[in-house]
Amino acid sequence: MSEHRSIALIGPGAIGTTVAAALHEAGRTPTLCGRTAHDALLLRVDDAHIDIPGPVLTDPAAVRQPHDLVFVAVKSTQVSDAAPWLASLCGPDTVVCVLQNGVEQRALFAPYLAARQILPSVVWFPAQREAGNAVWLRGSPRLTLPDVAESALVLDALRGTRCEVDVTADFTQVSWRKLMQNALAGLMVLTGRRAGMFSRIDITGLSLALLQECLAVARAEGAALGDEVPQEILAWFHRAPTDLSTSILTDRQAGRPLEWDCRNGVIQRRGQAHGIATPISDLIVPLLAAASDGPG
Repeated sequence: MSEHRSIALIGPGAIGTTVAAALHEAGRTPTLCGRTAHDALLLRVDDAHIDIPGPVLTDPAAVRQPHDLVFVAVKSTQVSDAAPWLASLCGPDTVVCVLQNGVEQRALFAPYLAARQILPSVVWFPAQREAGNAVWLRGSPRLTLPDVAESALVLDALRGTRCEVDVTADFTQVSWRKLMQNALAGLMVLTGRRAGMFSRIDITGLSLALLQECLAVARAEGAALGDEVPQEILAWFHRAPTDLSTSILTDRQAGRPLEWDCRNGVIQRRGQAHGIATPISDLIVPLLAAASDGPG
């Protein structure tokens, strides 16, 4: 990594803190930007604690110059709130790697950045926010990026770190497979339960039906996913620790807005566009939206 490459991270939550810790361990500590001031961040992984020095900046005006690479780890519901940070941190050649759920990352950031600056990603690791500035990493961190020139900057930044990065020529397939996993996790919001709920026979049946629905939409969107994918995703939930949570459940329990649209609403919306029936999404999407946005 060239010494003069500058890196920033917007949104030091569970995913952001994990990536910041990986960079810090390799001597590439990023500029940290967020809503809440902290002197440092803490990542708990295995039996170790990694302290990431701050401060976490809270005022975009404090940024004095553009950075070469910016990781954005805010929720899809917070993209407009991140716009002032993007304006301060980004020059015309800045690459912005979006660490966010969903398959619409390019569209969400299009109002704020040039198309060539936006680099979507798929995040493959369970990390949970704990009290204060702490995050618990419960698996090996990995990112998947599209096979484009801009990915080289992220590969360089995370080379030799605990966060693995792979590049795929079929990003559509990978991103929709992850979306199917995220869509299924939405059921945890409606029950208020963690991953152990998927061991129930009735939830297993419902889960497979939802995943089959998602698979039909994903294929219509160009994702080359096989018939075995729904069962593979459900098997992952069956193997997960029974107390494993998900970010959308954590947000529900904290009374925060939910990423219901980018995780579940997109299945309903894209299904309608392709003339594909989505009866399960038609039921759960309004419930997730009401849980997030009210009224009542």
